Amino acid sequence: MDAGAEHTRSEPVEDGHDEAERGRKLEGVIEQVRADALLGNVDDVRRMVAERLEQAGLPAAEHDVDAVVTAVGDAPSGG
Repeated sequence: MDAGAEHTRSEPVEDGHDEAERGRKLEGVIEQVRADALLGNVDDVRRMVAERLEQAGLPAAEHDVDAVVTAVGDAPSGG
C-alpha cells in the first residue's frame, strides 16, 4: 500500500452523511450554549453562538446564528 492509499475512500459514502454530521455538530453547539446560558456564563448569546459555530467548522452567517439562537431559546427549562 502506498502512502496516499490510506487517505483514499474504498467504500461509498451513504447519502445524507454530510447532513448527519452537520446536524450532530449543530446539536452540540446548541447544547453547549444552552448549558452555558443556564449556568449564567453567557454575556452575549449571539456572539457565543457565532464563535461556537466557527469552532465547529459550521457556517456562521447571520441567518445561521439566528437559527441557533432561536433553538437555544426554544429549549425547555430544567425546572
